[in-house]
Amino acid sequence: MAKSTGMSKALAIGIGVITVCSVGCLVVMAVFFQIQVGNNKPTPPPRPILPTPLPTDLPESLRLPDSLIPESYNVFLQPYLYAAITNNYTEQSYLFTGNSTVRVNCTKTSSRVFLHVHNINVTAVEVRKSDTNEKLPLKGYQIFKNETNFLDIHLEVAIKENGTYDIFTEFEGELLEDLTGFYASRYTGKGTDDEDEERFLATSLLQPTDARTVFPCFDEPAMKAVFTITIIHRPEIRARSNEDGDPRTIQINGTDWIRTTFKPTKKMSSYLLGFIIYDTHTFSYVSKGTRTKIHVHGRSEAIDAGHADYALETTETILSHYENIFGLRYPMSKIDQIALPDFGVRAMENWGFISYQESGLLYDKETASTFDEEQVTTLIAHELAHQWFGNLVTMSWWNDLWLKEGFATYMSYKGVEAVGWDLKDLIVLREIQTAFQMDSLNTSHPLSMNAYDVQTSSQISELFDDITYSKGAAVLRMLATRMGENEFMKGVKMYLSKFQFENTVPKDLWECLNMDTHIKVDEFMKTWTEEVGYPVLTIITDTGDTSQEQFLLKKEGGHDSLWHIPIKYMTLKAGVKEFPNFFTDKGPDPIPDFKIGKDNWLLANINCTGFYRVNYDEENWNRLTAQLQKNHRIIPLINRGQLIDDAFNLARAHRLNVTIALNLTKYLINDLEYIPWESALKNLDFFTLMFDRSEVYGPIMKYLRNLVTPLYEEYEEYTINGTIPIEKYTDQCNQVNAITVACSNGLPECITMAKDLFSDYKNGSNPIHPNLRRAVYCSAVASGDEDDWEYVWEEYQKATVAAEKDKLRYALSCTKEIWLLNRYLQYTLEPSKIRKMDMVSTISYIAQNVAGQPLAWDFIRGHWSYITQEYGAGIISLGSLLDVVTKRFSTEVELEELKQLQREQIQDDKWIAARALEQVIERTAANIIWVKENKQVVKDWFIAEL
Repeated sequence: MAKSTGMSKALAIGIGVITVCSVGCLVVMAVFFQIQVGNNKPTPPPRPILPTPLPTDLPESLRLPDSLIPESYNVFLQPYLYAAITNNYTEQSYLFTGNSTVRVNCTKTSSRVFLHVHNINVTAVEVRKSDTNEKLPLKGYQIFKNETNFLDIHLEVAIKENGTYDIFTEFEGELLEDLTGFYASRYTGKGTDDEDEERFLATSLLQPTDARTVFPCFDEPAMKAVFTITIIHRPEIRARSNEDGDPRTIQINGTDWIRTTFKPTKKMSSYLLGFIIYDTHTFSYVSKGTRTKIHVHGRSEAIDAGHADYALETTETILSHYENIFGLRYPMSKIDQIALPDFGVRAMENWGFISYQESGLLYDKETASTFDEEQVTTLIAHELAHQWFGNLVTMSWWNDLWLKEGFATYMSYKGVEAVGWDLKDLIVLREIQTAFQMDSLNTSHPLSMNAYDVQTSSQISELFDDITYSKGAAVLRMLATRMGENEFMKGVKMYLSKFQFENTVPKDLWECLNMDTHIKVDEFMKTWTEEVGYPVLTIITDTGDTSQEQFLLKKEGGHDSLWHIPIKYMTLKAGVKEFPNFFTDKGPDPIPDFKIGKDNWLLANINCTGFYRVNYDEENWNRLTAQLQKNHRIIPLINRGQLIDDAFNLARAHRLNVTIALNLTKYLINDLEYIPWESALKNLDFFTLMFDRSEVYGPIMKYLRNLVTPLYEEYEEYTINGTIPIEKYTDQCNQVNAITVACSNGLPECITMAKDLFSDYKNGSNPIHPNLRRAVYCSAVASGDEDDWEYVWEEYQKATVAAEKDKLRYALSCTKEIWLLNRYLQYTLEPSKIRKMDMVSTISYIAQNVAGQPLAWDFIRGHWSYITQEYGAGIISLGSLLDVVTKRFSTEVELEELKQLQREQIQDDKWIAARALEQVIERTAANIIWVKENKQVVKDWFIAEL
């Protein structure tokens, strides 16, 4: 137990008295204090002065106000990236810092300044008068993280109209690996000891709206200015940009750095800026040229192996050709072309600094196919055309994007001619028929959009589609044919000369073209560029009645506008004629020349120069079919392809009996030309997509096998003996068609051939001809086992040539094994296995496989957030991914799944690939109706043909 304590009685009484006295004193003091406070009230402490709140209202439009016009930029960037990590103590740094001074002219007095900025941290802002360097007092600044991406600077005093001011900003950002803005990329390169090492570079992709992610700027195409770029980088790194640079060693905090200052650019838009820092040990270049210095950059082993030589020669030839036909010299002093290991688009036309994926620029003549060579040529021609169309003369706003992309696509067919490629007829397959597909949907869009409807970055990105590129090229071809090529090019030269270094709208082009033609170009082109869709011209040959209306796969809505349709036509008895003017009547309107006898036929839109489809009465279709079977050479080559494409799509749109379209294909057993075969295969592929999961597929497969057998036999000797050359390029294309169709539809000889060639290839005894590798690899993997798939995967990992890697990557998607396809899909989430830039195309390849399509659809739905977040600049490609993955959709369940994805997008307020999603929903709804109406008819027809 605890020890007790004790206290005396006297002590206790004393303590009590003291306590009572103390309490009494405290009470008296409290009363006295309250009396004093009442007589002398204390002064309260001052309240803190709060800052004046900045107004949060924004301009009504998402566009920048027109109160400031940029004149020049002086931009400093310092990326802290190391080219390589060579020890265990250094960590890679993805930080970049910088500052920018933009000189502006003020057109309206204002106390607020707006620039663009996105995903970078702005640490300081100053505004000064340019003439006196007087610093203007700031209230503050704020960054809006909504779709405006505005940096809103509030001044104490207004900047004055007609004044010139300098806006200075400091900022910092991060080099992400998302293929957009200023981004980092890792790759394998040979180190100083010739061993493979992980290396790093940083480069840019700023189109369309990512200059703002690098430095605060006026990031709109009409806000042209002169840019002076300075990059401060580590000593083992080289920097390149739009103009030539002057590298000098400097010291920062006792450490050596290189400061490379580039010459001022020409006056240009912000999205055309380009820059790169790369390792001097693993990247190099080759050069040639006198007045214009041409450099082709790439990984050192590719440069040393001569893979850049073809691009170097081709660039020089095409550049000179363009200078001649455009009547203006290339205005920059040099042109860098850079093959990048990671790039989110095929190529980007930065002025004087063009970036490519490796397979788009490098060409290994020992291992690459003719198709690889042609694609490199065409891509270079496209990007060089942009140096005039887009860079020198730029559209005023993205709603007229076709003024650069449509022109570059069309002019690329002229560019490749300079180096010996005659591809002009292939524009019908590649551009016209491609654009027809998208433009037959209500959810398509006009070439020239309303500017108000194109404001956000996602709305701008959606315009990089088949309408802008392919329809743009198609209507320019139509206009050039109608005017005459010489008159058209005279107008184009005037357009480029008049508006160089400026921005334009279509009206400016029409005015220049009107100068040398009797055609009222603006009237002719109005509906072709400002209205959605295109017409179908219907001709009834027993009466001559002719009418036009908008062609739609699913007849809902549409518009009643009339197109000015140029008509060139022929009959069996009268030959080729041209309609004296444009056809504009909605009809029916009899045209005497179109009324023909029963022993004659009519064919309109000769060589498919007009961007429209043609329908006839059933009797004329039957007479054209009979002519093809009797002597197909009477019908012009392009029109043989056009008749097939028109007939099948008219049948899809419920305007023609599907059996008429199918009957047209029977004559192909006697035709060996590529254009009609490619047209037929693309359209018969629709039947495969609609029915390859049903009992109809068996008869379809047998019909295709029988149809293609003569074509396969035509090229069989060339295929087995790869040393026998095929001279004509389109014949080489058709040889691949023959192998692909024959093997995929079960022709025993083809499958045996592919297996034998693949077996010899594995044994190293007989290399497969580069032209045939894609088709042979695919057939061998499709008919092979796990070991074959694993072998191709190992070859893919070992391959160093990008074009060969692409063929192997495609072949891996051809297996019928579900578990292998699932594994392959998972690989797309690992950049160490499938590079990020190849993610979308790899998923698309898998979706083209009937076994892989449902897997790919489930995969992108499950990983939609990841794909849209990680793919960066490739967001432009997400529309094509949706298009490919959903091509087979033809059931109510699949339609509902698409609508659910759309609802989720709306719920999450994400509008990524919104138009593409609307388009595939519309297409699926049309497919459902078509399959219900035609399934039995199609099945009966194919069975009858066996």
